[in-house]
Amino acid sequence: METTQLYNQYTRLLQKAADLHNAAALLEWDHEVYMPAKGAEFRGRQLATLAAMAHEIATGTALEETVNALKTSTGLDEKQKSNLRLSSSDIKKNKKLPTAFVEALARQTTECFNAWIDARRLNDYSVFEPFLTKMIALKQQQVALYGYKNHPYDALLDDYEQGATVAMLDVVFNDIKEKLPPVLAHIKTAEQVADDCFHQHFPKQEQWDFSMEVLRKMGFNFEAGRQDYAEHPFTTSFSPDDVRLTTRVSEDNFAPLLWSTIHEGGHGLYEQGLPAEQYGLPGGSAASLGIHESQSRLWENCAGRSKDFWTGFYPVLQGYFPEQLADVSLDTFFKAMNKVSPSLIRTEADEVTYHFHVLIRYEIEKGLMDNSIHPKDLQTVWNSMYEKYLGITPPDAVHGILQDVHWSHGSFGYFPTYSLGSFYAAQFYEHATRQLPGLPQQVRTGDFTALLAWLRQNIHVHGRQYTSEQLCERMTGEPLNMDYFMTYIADKYAEVYR
Repeated sequence: METTQLYNQYTRLLQKAADLHNAAALLEWDHEVYMPAKGAEFRGRQLATLAAMAHEIATGTALEETVNALKTSTGLDEKQKSNLRLSSSDIKKNKKLPTAFVEALARQTTECFNAWIDARRLNDYSVFEPFLTKMIALKQQQVALYGYKNHPYDALLDDYEQGATVAMLDVVFNDIKEKLPPVLAHIKTAEQVADDCFHQHFPKQEQWDFSMEVLRKMGFNFEAGRQDYAEHPFTTSFSPDDVRLTTRVSEDNFAPLLWSTIHEGGHGLYEQGLPAEQYGLPGGSAASLGIHESQSRLWENCAGRSKDFWTGFYPVLQGYFPEQLADVSLDTFFKAMNKVSPSLIRTEADEVTYHFHVLIRYEIEKGLMDNSIHPKDLQTVWNSMYEKYLGITPPDAVHGILQDVHWSHGSFGYFPTYSLGSFYAAQFYEHATRQLPGLPQQVRTGDFTALLAWLRQNIHVHGRQYTSEQLCERMTGEPLNMDYFMTYIADKYAEVYR
């Protein structure tokens, strides 16, 4: 068979697996957004069936033989060679997981998520604990199937950030423990910032309408996506032409919907920017979760929490909420959104203390994988770590151990990418500003066309062709460098806290 025919066959097989994955993703989205409670049992069965079918294609003889035949073919371009190299690696990894295991994991994910919802409703970790224990046992089994050299957690980290290890991340989180406490200490000595303007009554519909206006300005295409409400905000994509965002709202606090929407909007723009012609192939997938988080954190923080951003948007926001914000100046609003104070909820944390939330989850996940921490002790461990790193203790499970959806999904190894993403974001935004001299003025007028085009050209279009580190070096001329983040927060908080 000639090269073109072989490559078309390879594409068809991967796209068929992608169709199954995306059908499952649609059912998962519906599960978290619209599904009636009684549908959970059959939904778990449906998801398990689709996961098994997709896994059988991804590990099947037909795909492996086609990829092996193409390795010796001539006439392939660099993108095609990259796809084949990545697919070959994916096949080897996927084959380590038996289909029965993949099916069991999918079923447990559904059960675990439902238990998490019930536990949050009852504010009782003990409702979630037996289901989480089963999930952790499955993830430990996955570690054993994958294999590892140094730390068992390494096997799971690689699923989200290729090449990431405990040895590498310990350096990152030791930097956090060394470099961020002096910033916090300095801020504590400054005149403190009030955020009362966020804690008023903001009607749900007006919040929603403003969030939709922000997403449109950012460049999110509503003909290729939508936004809905969910218990925990997330983004999922079934193709670049069908990307779903979710957010949550509190009528007593404008912050949750505002930052969730902008954050998930950043994820959504990345998904809409992936090359549609590479659907199902590595070239049509995100580079890593760290790079994905860099997009959400860049929009949420580097742009969204800047005074430039709100120079244009604040008068619009005041138009939505004249009674609440008419007497609140832009400067007051800017300082309020950047208030630094230890808090309980990760998704609502400021940019400095946020990384201690991630650090806590990183240390817990390491302990769960090497059995130095046990699920029955998690709430106690969680509370003691919050006291240790942030000086606060959660009053209940909802504001503590039950706040994140990730463990109910089996997403162990995801959390470290939040900090990596923030550090990449600061480095990327600095270089975008250097390469786009008119960017600050454009942001002040609500024009994000050039910024989005820069991200499309430098990140989105490449899919998985490059690793995170390779992308970073291509864009900025150096590997990930936390100094960009430290300079960024020093400059911002010098203005906020004088």
